[in-house]
Amino acid sequence: MTNLVSTWSKTTQILPENYIFPVDQRPGSVKIPLVQNIPLIDLSSSQSQTVEEILHACQEFGFFQVINHGVSKDLIDDTMEVVKEFFNMPEEEKEIYYSIDPIKSCKLYTSGYNYANEDIHFWRDNLRHPCHPLDEWVHLWPEKPTNYRDVVGKYSLEVRKLSLRVLELIREGLGLEPEYFAEELTGGQLLSINHYPPCPDPSLTLGLPKHADPNLITVLLQGSVSGLQVFKDG
Repeated sequence: MTNLVSTWSKTTQILPENYIFPVDQRPGSVKIPLVQNIPLIDLSSSQSQTVEEILHACQEFGFFQVINHGVSKDLIDDTMEVVKEFFNMPEEEKEIYYSIDPIKSCKLYTSGYNYANEDIHFWRDNLRHPCHPLDEWVHLWPEKPTNYRDVVGKYSLEVRKLSLRVLELIREGLGLEPEYFAEELTGGQLLSINHYPPCPDPSLTLGLPKHADPNLITVLLQGSVSGLQVFKDG
């Protein structure tokens, strides 16, 4: 458990050497210009307009932001709060979920899956667990905070509804047959929570590596953490 960044980072003012990336891989202090034209999809618009906008966004970016998505702000706030409470719990209360087993159902780990063989670590802890079908997995989720299962369960159900809704709009835009994204392709759902404690020098390290998600669709709640970048056209 002592490897978890959230366990020891509060007591250090110097970034450990094994978290410092080579110069050519650091974020540095360079200001990256904000892109103003990432597609913004209003899911309360007419179906035909939304389908057209999502199809264009998928073809042009593969990434878009949605508003009026139906997941309530109160539920989002409650979810973020209960997650913060989890990571702020004493070490011994989180220990049961800490694992080096990458296929453990409910897993808490730090940096990447292969921490022991990493030359440089990422400045993050991660909690992940399956969410669907909810009644098959919820008993494996954290028992503390006491409202974690209730709040995150409600959130995961709402995010699933949103995911299936977006996939249906994509299906219609592509002209695929009804039920194309049926249970065979959408039978799984994974919640992955990245926790980035305050860092002594964020210009020298990274929270996550550049990557492409291997799943069918990702719904990302960025929260108040800035720094999300999307690779497009070089």
